[in-house]
Order: sequence, then structure tokens, then C-alpha cells
Amino acid sequence: MTENGLDAEKPRSDYIRDLLLADAASGRFHSRVQTRFPPEPNGFLHIGHAKAICLDFAVAAENQGSCNLRFDDTNPSTEDHSYVDAIIEDLAWLGFVPDAIHHSSDYFDQLCTWAELLISKGLAYVDDQNAEDIAEQRGGFGRPGTESPFRGRSTEENLDLFQRMRQGEFTVGSKVLRAKIDMQHENMQMRDPVMYRIRDERHHRTGELWKIYPTYDWAHGQSDAIEGVTHSLCTLEFSDNRALYDWYLAQLPLDSPPPYQTEFARLELTYTVTSKRQLKKLVDAGVVDGWDDPRLPTLRALRRRGYPATAIREFCSFIGVARTNARHDIELLESFVRTELNASSSRRMAVLDPLKLVITNWPTDGAGQPIRDVRTLVNNPENESEGSREVSFSGELWIEHDDFKMAPPPKYFRLAPGREVRLRGGYLVTCTDVICDEDGAPIEVQCVYDPETAGGAAPDGRKVKATIHWVDAANAVDGSVALYERLFKTELPGDETGDPVDDLNEESRQILQDCKFEPALKDVEPGQVVQFERLGYFAADTDRELLFHRTVGLRDEWARLQKQGGRS
Repeated sequence: MTENGLDAEKPRSDYIRDLLLADAASGRFHSRVQTRFPPEPNGFLHIGHAKAICLDFAVAAENQGSCNLRFDDTNPSTEDHSYVDAIIEDLAWLGFVPDAIHHSSDYFDQLCTWAELLISKGLAYVDDQNAEDIAEQRGGFGRPGTESPFRGRSTEENLDLFQRMRQGEFTVGSKVLRAKIDMQHENMQMRDPVMYRIRDERHHRTGELWKIYPTYDWAHGQSDAIEGVTHSLCTLEFSDNRALYDWYLAQLPLDSPPPYQTEFARLELTYTVTSKRQLKKLVDAGVVDGWDDPRLPTLRALRRRGYPATAIREFCSFIGVARTNARHDIELLESFVRTELNASSSRRMAVLDPLKLVITNWPTDGAGQPIRDVRTLVNNPENESEGSREVSFSGELWIEHDDFKMAPPPKYFRLAPGREVRLRGGYLVTCTDVICDEDGAPIEVQCVYDPETAGGAAPDGRKVKATIHWVDAANAVDGSVALYERLFKTELPGDETGDPVDDLNEESRQILQDCKFEPALKDVEPGQVVQFERLGYFAADTDRELLFHRTVGLRDEWARLQKQGGRS
């Protein structure tokens, strides 16, 4: 049971796992399980992919099977090897190592051979119509399709034309190869789908070799069969493609039982967009700084923001597998992140909006110099093995502006004129005076301290209602912090207007330049997450020294939503 009451470790049972158990019991596929994760290398992986990845690898491992990574590289105009490298890197960061790495382009020769087989069986033909005419003739739901005037071409002519397409004799868009199935089929995917189109573009792996490229539907199931995949797990938007997946495989001389496709609900989050097209629009327009901008849901952005891979995996396991799409609260994901970081993160002190605090009765040495003190603070109360650290303390400190009010509102228990608070790990101090600028804003808070109250002690038993953090002004380290809010202002971006950009939060990021850090923060490794006491969890930037990104705050919004009555 996790700290927030969510049981992420409980073994799950769902309809996909039940299917695999039934197949094992029946001896289907000789009780073997092999899955695959098949991304197109035309962009970066995002949180939605994480669910598919976790499921593909988990069910394979649970059945002592294997899971491959296969790049669906059938569209050279949008794909690049840099995406291949990035996907492999993100997959490893998430915690998964594929049993093998393949590419659909590995099978281009075999796919062409099988296409010619379908032509020879009278199940495929070359069509000279353009894409618009083909789309019009396919009809629609409740509207019959119209057969192509080229549907009756002879086998010999089709074979000749297809081979000439492959050799590059025809211009882009002048011909396609279509399967000959049923133009009146109730499933639109079965109305003579396109198998091959002409593309005069360089492929990132095969170069200029190929002039024709298979469509997703023609490449996908056949690649599964070539690799020995048993269970093709896809998200629900591919449910209409399942009949075509099965039809293609049924026409081929396979040496083993064909794989079959099963669909599950994709992962959607509130306040989040995972469409590659929409994300690219944000990147290209400069709304965000790039694909690793911590406000994005890409895995590399979440990693830069400090999300632990473990938390993402546990979240995906917890939400489980469903047959219908649902949108999960992003606060639930953040709850898993917070729980993991609470256990693993070292504590440090940082002041983001500094205000000088001077202890007027702080002792000095014979030369009139302030005496240096050292306070011992626990590194992680959740993990005793991390031990403690020594933090310098003196008569001049930095505190947060928010921790002092000239005229405190009701239920404000922090520092104010005449009020006493405790300095974290230090002493009780009482505000005696305030120095303000010409506008009346405080620039220095003057206090007296009680030397008998070190580290939590109070000889007379008095207690205060607030403890505030601080950084010693004498050796504070200057740094900066990026604070993040939701990238979108609404739970369902674009739900009303159709364009998520209309719901952008123009104040989704705030950069604070003049923060004060305790010296230990100089030693934080790039990407490491620490807890800034009382402020939240912050990840050290991977490139810029002493820049920290706020991962999540300390307050568990998911728990608050549950108490308010009900979010899913």
C-alpha cells in the first residue's frame, strides 16, 4: 500500500491477461507469449505511450515470454533516425529493455513478395485513381462504395504495373496498390484498402532503394507474423483495423498460427494533450522550448522535470486495462510521483523569494565578527541511511517573503512584528523591528533569538505555531528556479473550440532568478531530485548549473480531490 492509499503492487487481473491465460491453457501458440511495442519514429514518446509500453512488457514477463521493439518506419517523409535513438533511450529510462529491436523496413522485400502473391490470387490490383477519387468512391457509413474502374485488371497487368511501381517508373500519386475485398463492407477499412503508395523520398535506413512504401495496415500484421508475435496489443482507435489485420494474415502461407489483435483504452490525462500533431504545433510555434520542455507530457520532458520512471510505471499499473476510453486526473499521476520522491529525495533548504532576517542579539567574537554556528539537519527522514548534514547558521539569514507579514491576516501563524516563530533546526526568534523601502515594502526583518531554544528545545515549554526555513546569508549559493503550472487552463484542452491552443495557460512557467540555496545544492547531480523543505520537489537541470525545475509541490492534490467527493 502506498503512502497515499493507492495499492500499486496488487497483482492485476484484466481481460487481456485472461486472454493470455486462456491461450496458454489451450496450447495456442504452443503456450508461448510474444508481444511488441511498435512506435513510428516520427516523434518522441509521451505519457500515453508509457501505458502501452508497460502493458506490452508486463504481460510478456508475467508469461515468461518476450517483448520486441519494432519501428513502424513506413513513411519516410516524417521519420528520422534521431527519433529511433530517442525512443530507444526513453524506453531504457522507463526501465525496459526489448528482447530484440526490429524495423518494418527489415521486411520490405518479404512484404512485396506477399503483395505479389495477393495479386496472383486476384486479391489485389493497381489503381490509377488519385487519393481524392478513391476516398469518394469508398462511400461512408450507411453510404455504399463504388468499385474502381481499374478493379477488373488482369493478374498479369497488375503484376507488371506493381513491379514497375517498385522500379520507380511512375510519378508520385499516379498509382497505388489496393487489396480487393468488398466495396460494400460495413467496415470502411475493408473497402479495398490501399496497400502501397509511391513515394519519391529518402528513407532514413534504406536510402533511395525503395520507390514504394507499404501502408500501416499492410506492414503491421505481416511484421508481427514474421517476428513470431503472438498477441498484438493496440489502443482502441485500431479496433476497426482488426478485421483487415486478420484478413491479410488469412491470405498468407504462414508457418505458424497467425497473431491476433486485442485493443485496450489509451491513456488520457486532464489538462494534457498527447497528440503528436498538437505537440509539434506547440514546439514549432515556440510556445514551449522544445520536446523536452518540462511542461510537455513527453517522456524526455517528464524526465527533465524530475518524474521518476518508477512512479510512471506504478501509475500505469494502477489505472489498469479497460475496454473503454477514460480520462484520468493528472493529480493521480502526480500523487504517485510525490509518493516516490518523498521516499527517495534528500532534503535541502532553498529560499525562492529572499528577504533578509537579521538577529540583532547574535553573539560576536572579540573582534566584533559574528560567531559561526552549525546546525545538524536530517537528509531524509524517510531513509535513515542517508544520515545528516551540517548547515551553517549566523546572525544574517535569508527567509521567504511569504513567511513575513507586516499586518498578518487571520490564521497566519508565521513571522510578523512582535511574533515568535522557530527557524527550522535552529532557534526561536521574535520580530522586533522591520526596515522598509520607500514604498513601504519590507527589505529587512530584525529579530532577537533565544539561545536556550536550539534545535527544538524550549526550557519553559513554550510552543509556537510555525516553523520556517532559511539559508545562511554568509555562504548562500545563488541560483534560479522554474515554477510550473498547467500548460492548459482547462481539464479538456480544446473541448469547446476544437483547438487546444485556445486553452493555453500563458502563465504556465515562472522563472525566479535570485534564489538563495544552501551550499549542499552545488553538489546535486544533473537530473537529481531534491525536496526543498516546505516548498516541493525540484529537479536539477541536466544542462544548466544551479537551475532547478519544480517537479511537484508537497500538497497532495489527489487526496484533496478524493475528500471533496469524487474524481476518478
